[in-house]
Amino acid sequence: MTPNDRKYTKEHEWLLIEGNVAKIGITDHAQDALGDIVYVELPAVGDAVEAGASFAVVESVKAASEIYCAVSGKVVEINEALDGAPEEINNDPYGAFIAAVEFETLEGIELLTAEEYEAFVAEEN
Repeated sequence: MTPNDRKYTKEHEWLLIEGNVAKIGITDHAQDALGDIVYVELPAVGDAVEAGASFAVVESVKAASEIYCAVSGKVVEINEALDGAPEEINNDPYGAFIAAVEFETLEGIELLTAEEYEAFVAEEN
């Protein structure tokens, strides 16, 4: 079940928005497609990130996949637990965020509701 408390992108990332900070992770669909995740390359706190640009890499037994930031801003927190336990993304994709980004605006960014994201995934398959 796709949680209703966050927004989604067509690149299979989720955003949990609290004020002007978005915690960003990958969806259950994305982790399932990747398979067993063995490594996560995290951004650094303080990094400037651009909407649409790669800001992290998730490596699985199948492939390495870039994670794109849906918002422009500054990384204010990373999920350091993923350094030693990248499989947490497989175990709990909606709990294991990659990073939190402080942003100024969501204007011009295409974000989907849970229902819209599920319809997009169904259409994609």
